[in-house]
Amino acid sequence: MAKAKHIAKTGLRKVVRKPVVSKAASLADQAFEDIKEKILKLYFLPGQYLNEGALCALLKVGRTPVHQALQRLQHEGLVEIMPRKGVIVQPGSIPEILKILDSRATIEADLARNAATHASAKDAEALKALARAGIGNGQDSQLESFIEADRAFHRKFAELASNPVLSDFARSLHERSIRYWYLHLWQTFDGKASAREHSAIADAIAKGDGEAAAKAVRAHIESLRSRLMHAQEAARGRAPMPRMT
Repeated sequence: MAKAKHIAKTGLRKVVRKPVVSKAASLADQAFEDIKEKILKLYFLPGQYLNEGALCALLKVGRTPVHQALQRLQHEGLVEIMPRKGVIVQPGSIPEILKILDSRATIEADLARNAATHASAKDAEALKALARAGIGNGQDSQLESFIEADRAFHRKFAELASNPVLSDFARSLHERSIRYWYLHLWQTFDGKASAREHSAIADAIAKGDGEAAAKAVRAHIESLRSRLMHAQEAARGRAPMPRMT
């Protein structure tokens, strides 16, 4: 009754409590991001076994956050947890990345189409700026800069689509592609060509042309596929396939 009277006196004000985020959950999130980045950027190599104790020492966190992080990484396809054997970084393969690229072409084309409908003029200008970022010749830190700019660009137009579920799925697929830049695609890196492809996507979104945006995304992903195959053919000592730019 006392509580009811208090609510009545305060004009039925709604008391909003902030969700409590436990320290363990926060540490698990940080461990997840740290281990994922080390896998994507080849600090941990494909096929390498990971030891939970060593990870705890490296990241300076306890076993529970690391264990939870590894569970999430397995769900994202970056590691495999094998009972009584340990944790192994997924080796990856060319057929796997080709499937990832096919999935990205479908999902990101749909996101770009929707982004063209929802993007404001300010959003479009920001996207155009991201499309021009990170241009280099693929040497050392320039490749690193491009990859970060590439992540930001794809994340931005995915966000503009106003579909958080699909955007999150696209982000996961895109990040799984990053390892292949470091493993293979650096050999055929062309920052200017990628910037042109990004600009074509951004321009179509800015014009509100969803179909053109989707088409530009598919052309961009096909270009990545072509570069990957070019690198593979060169590695096998064959005449390289023509590249799409």
